[in-house]
Amino acid sequence: MYCFDAPQQNPNTNHGFVGNALKAKINDIDHINCEAGDEDSFFVCDLGLVKRAHQIWTEMLPMVQPHYAVKCNTDSRIISTLANLGCNFDCASKAEIESVLLQGISANRIVYANPCKTNSFIRFAKTVDVNLTTVDNCNELHKMKQFHPECGILIRLATDDESAQCRLSTKFGCTVESAVDELLPLAQELGLPIVGVAFHVGSGAKDFGSIYKAVQDARMVFDIGHQLGFKMNILDIGGGFEVETFEESSAMVRMSLEKFFPNENEQVKFIAEPGRFMVSNAFTLATHVIAKRDLPRHFVTDDIENGVKAMIYINDGVYGNLNCILFDHQHPIAHVLTHRDNFYYNGNDAHGKGKHGFSIWGPTCDGLDCVSVRSELGFDVDVGDWLYFPNLGAYTSAATTSFNGFKAVADVIYVDSTL
Repeated sequence: MYCFDAPQQNPNTNHGFVGNALKAKINDIDHINCEAGDEDSFFVCDLGLVKRAHQIWTEMLPMVQPHYAVKCNTDSRIISTLANLGCNFDCASKAEIESVLLQGISANRIVYANPCKTNSFIRFAKTVDVNLTTVDNCNELHKMKQFHPECGILIRLATDDESAQCRLSTKFGCTVESAVDELLPLAQELGLPIVGVAFHVGSGAKDFGSIYKAVQDARMVFDIGHQLGFKMNILDIGGGFEVETFEESSAMVRMSLEKFFPNENEQVKFIAEPGRFMVSNAFTLATHVIAKRDLPRHFVTDDIENGVKAMIYINDGVYGNLNCILFDHQHPIAHVLTHRDNFYYNGNDAHGKGKHGFSIWGPTCDGLDCVSVRSELGFDVDVGDWLYFPNLGAYTSAATTSFNGFKAVADVIYVDSTL
């Protein structure tokens, strides 16, 4: 019996840890006389929500060993917290591998899950004893033979991920036919150790039948691999899992594995590469309102008709920690955190509930730096107020830039609602 209880950012359940940290940080800022940068945007991370997400994973998919996708959020406290919980790691580059090893984590807990690797990175992986990777083409097999011939190899299959928000099979993965007719025979000829199969149905997938089909395809490759003499014993089911749909997706994973890999004597190890599932709800971004432009009625008629009466500018945007708007198809929701020195964390000011319409813009000089074309907030926000954006732990800080000279890396305050 599997029971799903999603981790949520709610002060009523995490004892207000996040709200208290936000308030304390802002109260420490002298907004009139502070040094430049003291009022920069910042994160509050609740490590308790990371722990809860990992607990849910182990409850719902106890047969699948998670390998946290480091690319999702490279925060060292996240890595160490998950490592202490027994989570392993999915790395895609030399720098990501180093970030895990620097925590004192063993290299045998890393899968180098990048099917198309730089030669020098392969040599580095061999040097530090990272001995499991993914491959989806014959050229990569030749590289592995030259630079890391003892490394265990997972053949990365393409999947039917048309429903996914971020489709990965357009870039990575081979067909079952290619795996069976080309990669397996070449690996046999080269004497390379093919140890299993990997796939990734894409981030934000809603058609969970793609998981079933991918596991079915993996079974076919396993069977042919066994016939060719390979010791196939690892199935990597990838990532893309989301909190909101995890009950359904995890049920499909369990059913698919039970159907196509039911033989306990086969001793197949199941692994996965969750990223956003572990961290998306754990981070809250606080931003400062640095400017405001009231829109006269003759200026932008369409905006007035849509209820947008002013443009507000904040000190973070799509070139910073809100890059997820461009790169990850996210739609962050702004909430009022402070207004005229009053604190409103968890107030009833979510988008669609307020009566004051704003468009929200980032600090750069690029017109593309738009955070929201329309947000309805509970207060008539002024310069000097603060807004917050919950659920920004995934694919945000990991992809920031310093475009226009703005700070790329936001400070993080850590709390733990499990303590």
